Amino acid sequence: MKGAIRREQIKENIQIYSLMLPVLILLFIFCYIPMYGIAIAFQNYIPGSPFIGPGVEWVGLRYFIRFVQGEYFWRLIRNTLVLSGLNLLFGFTLPILFALLLDQIRVLNFRKFVQTASYMPYFISTVIVAGMVISFIDTNGIITNFLTLFGLEPMNYRLSKAAFPAIYTITNIWKGFGFGSILYFATITSIDPGLYESAKIDGANRLQQVIHITLPGIQRIIAINLIMAIGGILGTNTDLILLLYHSATYEVADVIGTYVYRLGIEGGEFSYTTAVGLFMSVIGFILTFSANKISNKLTDYGLW
Repeated sequence: MKGAIRREQIKENIQIYSLMLPVLILLFIFCYIPMYGIAIAFQNYIPGSPFIGPGVEWVGLRYFIRFVQGEYFWRLIRNTLVLSGLNLLFGFTLPILFALLLDQIRVLNFRKFVQTASYMPYFISTVIVAGMVISFIDTNGIITNFLTLFGLEPMNYRLSKAAFPAIYTITNIWKGFGFGSILYFATITSIDPGLYESAKIDGANRLQQVIHITLPGIQRIIAINLIMAIGGILGTNTDLILLLYHSATYEVADVIGTYVYRLGIEGGEFSYTTAVGLFMSVIGFILTFSANKISNKLTDYGLW
């Protein structure tokens, strides 16, 4: 009986499953098949040798212990949490605020212009964005010259350890907040207009409508995105940091991703950096699972 019901459900939704198939194939090829390479985190891997078979030197948890006991461990964890925390605090909330403000614009043409202008930075290459920022904060850059109007001495802010967290966070937010607001704005537009009309009749102002209608209407999307953001808190925007940081700012800018790049891609320590990456992935899974549990308990919304 259950088998017949299941076959009927598959038959009814065959078109949807057909649309999902290419994505599932890509996920399997590029996300699941490469997981076979995790084995090198537990062995002394030599490029060109097989992952499993005779001649493989298994070392157990040696590289995990080396990372945890390493001199840079706490610095990497601190920098990763600080930069990801700043991005989570501002980069997660600003798209929501922007979508709420965008919904309040009543002039349709102006709203479309603001939307388009906010989306554009997302489609600019990270390399170009980083190059722009570096030129702006140089000794003779536009931002540097502007800050001198307030009595600050001209300097190359790229070399400033105190300035790097702000530079990274602002650049990351500027590039992604507009595109990140699309999902929230689309959800807002799907809320029943009758709810707002009823609130107006009851005397609710715009702020009260946002608090009691709009925010509850996008609560589920906020919860799901927050779970995913918490799960990825150890996965900072490594590409942007690699392009922005300098050896002078390693103390505050070096994160797990950049550390893995330097030792793995440039240094050739494949087994060690695979172990570091696996360590980061396990922590990310634990955070995602915990955040989902908490969200289900507090809001009844979650990924599963």
